Amino acid sequence: MPRPGRAELRRLAQRVRRRRRRTALREIPLLLGVAVLIALVVKTFLVQAFVIPSGSMEQTIRVGDRVVVDKLTPWFGSRPHRGDVVVFKDPGGWLGADGPPHKPDAAALHAVKKGLTAIGLLPSDNEHDLIKRVVAVGGDHVACCDSRGRVAVNGTPVDEPYVHPGNKPSAVPFEVRVPAGRLFVMGDHRADSGDSRFHQDPRFRGTVSEDSVVGRAVVIAWPLGHWATLGQRAAYAHVADAPVGAASAPDGSHKVAPQKPKATAVLPIPAELPLVMGVVGLHHARCRRRHEVRS
Repeated sequence: MPRPGRAELRRLAQRVRRRRRRTALREIPLLLGVAVLIALVVKTFLVQAFVIPSGSMEQTIRVGDRVVVDKLTPWFGSRPHRGDVVVFKDPGGWLGADGPPHKPDAAALHAVKKGLTAIGLLPSDNEHDLIKRVVAVGGDHVACCDSRGRVAVNGTPVDEPYVHPGNKPSAVPFEVRVPAGRLFVMGDHRADSGDSRFHQDPRFRGTVSEDSVVGRAVVIAWPLGHWATLGQRAAYAHVADAPVGAASAPDGSHKVAPQKPKATAVLPIPAELPLVMGVVGLHHARCRRRHEVRS
């Protein structure tokens, strides 16, 4: 059998290159689809990052810090502990209308942003989440303030090293028995945080449901110079757990004022600013379309 000439070899090589190009073009959509799927799974079940533009968690979390939120452990039944910093869905009315106005985009740009937001590559304009520190859990009795101005949990005063310098643990007196399955949360910048103290509904008295927790903020990932872990469970290590049966269904017995019949309750002055979210992972299956967090 005669060997092919140089011209025939060139034609064969060209055909091979064309086949490879066609194969590569067919594989690109598949690779992109796999990448998007991986991003969605990561964001849904593993981690998510939030950029903090407000100051209600200062000085622990500063404006512009990026915090990484663990979304994996709640899937295995882990519950928030006292001292944890958690991201949670707005219980209703906490966000208010004091966020910055959003300039509407052109229709085409809006569609592109919506698509990128869905896979976690852009922050969302929708504000549905907040970030606070857990001060008390279901069954706990939390009150402020003792003779030294400290918050007490189950009768034990807590020294809170994370409170913003110059702030009192709380300028608003309160006393709450936390219902089962709920959390009493406060911002570290106590003078600039619209938290459980200022949302005293008759039934839950400002506590938030454990089911509304998106995840636990575990670390400040950026900037590197401000890298730090966020948990402060050690501050509550000496606090005894509530007696068995103390956590009960919510009723009208919780108070957020001194126990004086004629005392006037201090009105809240919520001063929350929105947090703009950036992501390194995916939406929690139970969380909605995309998150922007408020602290």
